[in-house]
Amino acid sequence: MTSEFTIAVHALVYLDHKNTTLSSEALAENVCTNPARIRKVMACMKRAGFVHTKEGMNGGYQMAAPASDITLAKISKVLHADMVKASWRSGDPDMECLVASGMAGIMDGITAELNTVCVDYLSHITIQNIEDLIFTNEN
Repeated sequence: MTSEFTIAVHALVYLDHKNTTLSSEALAENVCTNPARIRKVMACMKRAGFVHTKEGMNGGYQMAAPASDITLAKISKVLHADMVKASWRSGDPDMECLVASGMAGIMDGITAELNTVCVDYLSHITIQNIEDLIFTNEN
């Protein structure tokens, strides 16, 4: 899971909860990151139609779609975020040993399957579900 994915989920839940226009600075303070990272992620959320932007003195971001319509899978797709990613590949496809030459391809296939399973799981979780969990657990 990428940090951009986490930032997007957090920011969207907070925006929906506050039900107002929030600046990148206000979002950054709640997410605990810097406003530049917020703006980068929120630009993707805007292109996806999840948020609107408002210019001017009281400008910022506001929800453009119902929280119940925004799944975590949609956010993942917008951000091109793989949930599982190999940071290193073993072996060498040019080696004569079948283990060394075949391992990377096999592991890539497993990783792709894991991503498919994760995206399917995330398609059942919405921003509204996350918000509900937070406030249900508060009591």
